[in-house]
Amino acid sequence: MTIAEIKKNTETKMGQSIEALKNNLSRIRTGRANPALLDSIHVEYYGSMVPLSQVANVSLLDSRTISVQPWEKNMAAKVEKAIRESDLGLNPASLGDLIRVPMPPMSEERRKEMTKLARNEGENSKIAIRNLRRDANEGVKKLVKDKEASEDDQKRSEADIQKITDKHISEIDVLVAAKEQDILAV
Repeated sequence: MTIAEIKKNTETKMGQSIEALKNNLSRIRTGRANPALLDSIHVEYYGSMVPLSQVANVSLLDSRTISVQPWEKNMAAKVEKAIRESDLGLNPASLGDLIRVPMPPMSEERRKEMTKLARNEGENSKIAIRNLRRDANEGVKKLVKDKEASEDDQKRSEADIQKITDKHISEIDVLVAAKEQDILAV
């Protein structure tokens, strides 16, 4: 493996860490409705547990209400029960074949909890990025040890890897700050 391959590989993996963070942050509840909140809910469908999005259409009615419309009428009760029993603290209401899921207003204590959770997700992502940086630097050191690269190449590549790391860590900071604003703004 060459130094260029190590850098490219590291940047790709760091990008994947950022995507994972975005995905995790989208699941953290704010006072605003977001269909992604229900992504983690699974419903029993003919003997197997499947994601809610595979048995129903999930969309927004307004900024504080999610609508869930099961594709089969007999699934409405199971979908409603799955939403109610999830750890999201939601209370769905059935209107015929449409299930409305209003977002309850968040208490100050809950906002602080959600903010702390968002910061924790950000910190976990930073740790993952730093681990990737360490692995890349170790890969470069191995190339130098095996005489496949010079020490000057090592210094340059470590500086480049640090720049890539700094860029991704600042992106994490921006994402977490935006999520905190989202939580506190509602």
